Amino acid sequence: MARGPRYKVPRRRRREGKTNYYKRYKMVLSGKPRFIVRKTLNYIWVQVAVARPEGDHIIAAAHSYELVKKYGWKGGTANTPSAYLTGLLAGLRALKKGIKEAILDIGLHSPTRGGIVFAAAKGGIDAGLQIPVGEGVFPSEERIKGEHIAAWSKTLREKGLLERYFSRYLARGLNPEELPQHFEEVRKKIIVEYGG
Repeated sequence: MARGPRYKVPRRRRREGKTNYYKRYKMVLSGKPRFIVRKTLNYIWVQVAVARPEGDHIIAAAHSYELVKKYGWKGGTANTPSAYLTGLLAGLRALKKGIKEAILDIGLHSPTRGGIVFAAAKGGIDAGLQIPVGEGVFPSEERIKGEHIAAWSKTLREKGLLERYFSRYLARGLNPEELPQHFEEVRKKIIVEYGG
């Protein structure tokens, strides 16, 4: 570890790899709400938050497991289609609370072109939020609908490996090859619930 009279110990959350304070400072200075996207191995969280002196105030939030509980989603809860649907849900809730625009906060996730965090941002934009993001970073419509998953599952079925890779989908009663149609059904349910 560095030593000397001029060495400054980084803040605890920076040492733990949880917060990039420089990025957070810039976002807070903008004065706009943040469209926060966080992903884990199994779930995706999307929140719309406003920075206050005492801490962030969450205005609207959505969790990918809500898709399973409320809307009958039978697919995975941490893939591109579920990220889009979670972002859509959070965006519609934010609009109901009067939020019109936000800036994207992906935290320490790598900004990979076509990544899951940008699928969630696309969901928020399609809900009606103004989120300044370049068009080239979003996943394609085919990936958002899960057509890549359906194509892969078809290949696995031909090799006899479908049960091995898609046991959760099959246990929930969804043929992975029908994921794009199922995606559209759940998307319509979410939009109808929020008056779209």
